[in-house]
Amino acid sequence: MVKLGYKLMSEEHGPAELVRNARRAEQAGFDFAAISDHFSPWLEEQGYSPFAWSVLGAVAEATRGIGLMTAVTCPIMRYHPAIVAQAAATIAVMSRGRFTLGLGAGERLNEHVVGAGWPGVRERHERLAEALDIIRGLLKGELSNYRGAHFRLDHARLFDRPSAEPQIVVAASGPHSAALAARKGDGLIGTAPDADLLKASAEAGGRGPRYAEVSLCYAESEDEARETAHRYHRWAVAGWPVMAELRDLEGFAAASATVTPDQVAAQVSCGPSADRHLEAIDRYMKAGFDHIILTQIGPEQEAFIGLFERELAPPLRQRKAA
Repeated sequence: MVKLGYKLMSEEHGPAELVRNARRAEQAGFDFAAISDHFSPWLEEQGYSPFAWSVLGAVAEATRGIGLMTAVTCPIMRYHPAIVAQAAATIAVMSRGRFTLGLGAGERLNEHVVGAGWPGVRERHERLAEALDIIRGLLKGELSNYRGAHFRLDHARLFDRPSAEPQIVVAASGPHSAALAARKGDGLIGTAPDADLLKASAEAGGRGPRYAEVSLCYAESEDEARETAHRYHRWAVAGWPVMAELRDLEGFAAASATVTPDQVAAQVSCGPSADRHLEAIDRYMKAGFDHIILTQIGPEQEAFIGLFERELAPPLRQRKAA
């Protein structure tokens, strides 16, 4: 049976509101909540970017059963992998085993802030591979020293580790990153209904859960939803090859200046129709994703969660991924 997740968009909501949204998502029956881990929002209009790990600690204490995860954390520049391992272990302990660690190669927008530059995609994948080895070794309690091409570890040890190692799932957008996820991760995260991505992962030996983020914008009218989606989500139209390379809000503002509401609506299911949103979600499930993270764009989170309870969750609970 498919697992249904709720996206805690840290770019669009402050820390206290994110905790409230997580509690409401648990009440509504979501299986898990996934938080973005960014230093900056994509657009000035979004307006927020609290520290994801502080929010996760608060959510772990404010909830009882809902799963928690990062979607996703980049452990290659802004964070050293040892710090990510410590953070993940702490949240896994605080949540009593409800935590999944989602990792990816990141975007320049968030990672350049430490002044270490922004490497090319090949080096980013090399760094991610090393980071995965370090994080997993520390979580298992089997690694304390490491000397790689990009990272060092010197007599490190996690003193607060969960009794069961949290799953590690890896974001992928193409064959190379899908193969990396297969080799180093316990599962995969994608953002498009791409069956070929899952095929590439499977051919590389990938097993385990297949997560996908699905962006929606529920509102009382289609026009209102399209306006909201354009205001908060137009940054995504350029696609990951562009999004991973832009440095700042000004760059994303310029890159999205000519994006129209129609272009955003072509990628985001907009409006009051539950059937339309179900059709969008079905495309991901037919591609083979079995963990669906629903992202409601904009401030109307309570209205969307109500729609989920009434009209989305019941039919989705009956569906199975391909």
